[in-house]
Amino acid sequence: MGNWQDIDTVLLDMDGTVLDLAYDNYFWRELIPRVAARRHAESLAEARARIYALFDSRRGSLDWYCLDFWSQALDLELRSLKAACSHRVAYLPGVRPFLEAVCASRRRLILVTNAHGDTLEIKRGLTGLDRYFEQLVSSHQLGFAKEQMEFWPALQAQLEFDPERTAFIDDSLPVLNAARQFGVAMPVAIRCPDMRRPAQDTGDHQSIDGLSDLVAMASQAD
Repeated sequence: MGNWQDIDTVLLDMDGTVLDLAYDNYFWRELIPRVAARRHAESLAEARARIYALFDSRRGSLDWYCLDFWSQALDLELRSLKAACSHRVAYLPGVRPFLEAVCASRRRLILVTNAHGDTLEIKRGLTGLDRYFEQLVSSHQLGFAKEQMEFWPALQAQLEFDPERTAFIDDSLPVLNAARQFGVAMPVAIRCPDMRRPAQDTGDHQSIDGLSDLVAMASQAD
């Protein structure tokens, strides 16, 4: 896992790293096709095929994460739908002890997410994320998704972090590839971002099941 003593900034993804990705997978893969099928008088299979094709066409871009874009593209009021099922938002196991340990070690702890600002605000209000993090950064503020190389120099300019002394933990392999290419010293993949699904293959990235695996390491002072 590298030398934690050399790390002074910890960047964390939100969905699938801090919060259980089961909420987002339910919302986008199950709820939205059902609602769209009723609204547009389609079968569920037809709605899924149409919507999944739209998703794939925007994958990796900022639009893929944008509530405004998808509200218009799908002709649905996504903010109210998100709020209606917000009871499903939950921390992944062992996350809060990890966050507390990082805070106690006096390292910088920053949330860096592709989530739209409205989604981030809903989840912040439900979970109290701002109790732990120095800043909550949405890629929509910077104009690029995290898997786009332009994102990383823009983030560095805003946060003034040293990539060689930074750990970044995320469940998205394209995002981790971009971070590694930028020069982040310790990119780490999450194997179990959704508690309802099996562990994912993380390729050649160093990986952990979840942040609970790093509590002892995070407790080391900087």
